[in-house]
Amino acid sequence: MALLTPAFRLWSQWLAVLWLGVVLLVAALAPVLPLPYSPNSPDLANIATPPLGAAGHWLGTDPQGRDVLSILVFGARTAVLLTLPAAVLAAVLGALVGGAAGFWGNATRLAVPYWLLGGGVGWWALQLPIPLLGLGVAAGGLGVGLLFGVRKQRFPSWPIPLNAVVMGTATTLDTVPRLVLVVAMAAGTGVSIPGLLVLLTLTSWPLPARLVRAQMLRVRILPFVEAARAAGISPQRVWLHHALPHALQPLRTALPLSMAGLLGLESTLSFLGIGLPPDVASWGRLMATIRNEPSAWWAFTFPALCLIISIISLNSLSRLRSTLEE
Repeated sequence: MALLTPAFRLWSQWLAVLWLGVVLLVAALAPVLPLPYSPNSPDLANIATPPLGAAGHWLGTDPQGRDVLSILVFGARTAVLLTLPAAVLAAVLGALVGGAAGFWGNATRLAVPYWLLGGGVGWWALQLPIPLLGLGVAAGGLGVGLLFGVRKQRFPSWPIPLNAVVMGTATTLDTVPRLVLVVAMAAGTGVSIPGLLVLLTLTSWPLPARLVRAQMLRVRILPFVEAARAAGISPQRVWLHHALPHALQPLRTALPLSMAGLLGLESTLSFLGIGLPPDVASWGRLMATIRNEPSAWWAFTFPALCLIISIISLNSLSRLRSTLEE
């Protein structure tokens, strides 16, 4: 029980910060580090060589003869360049939609133009296997949208309850396990690095949205928000400048946890061979080489340790603020 004292927790969490700082530094300096081998340059004379078993290969080589150390370094760069932007973008998207849903609820309705609905139907129809059929359905959908728009009003729209749309979309995404959803989309269409970044972002925003929405339901009735409304400030300004900054507090804890989940998801995709392109170094793809040479334990152990320590460190980082307050 003595190991669970606040001092020990604080010490372990600062170690986690130190590890994450090293990973960020290595990722930033990967292209200029004096590595003896490139991550994509196989050494056919040293295939599946154990650590220190060949000159220059300090951590050994994988079953394709690639240097394990170089793959670890550039794999850290890949992990940072994917998980950090995806977590931040998902947090921003979730904060905006969740904050809006919590502040306005269903009282405010989205004005979706009819022509936009028709255009959406048209875009989907253009993906049909028969080009002329797709073009016909696209033109019909856009025409119907414009027809209804002209007949209704000058700026025609269809009112949609904001809170119901946000929470319904989040619930729909949460119904399907994220790994299954991402695997189906990545394996079915194939994605590049920017495409995978967008895919991770679009499947990760529901949790930040729920957290910010729940906090916003409490913040919107606080006295300073009511005072801002009574002062005649527009609702949009009250939401953006007064309520939303206070509703973002849960993201301080959720952001490191989101990064940990995305790091594990990216590594899983790479391990399955359906994530990043083959020429991109990844911890998950390096671990997958154990299937070709089960005796090459170092090709699995070193990236697995990096992945496990990084995920544990991110989880510890999410609790750092509460430990400091103790």
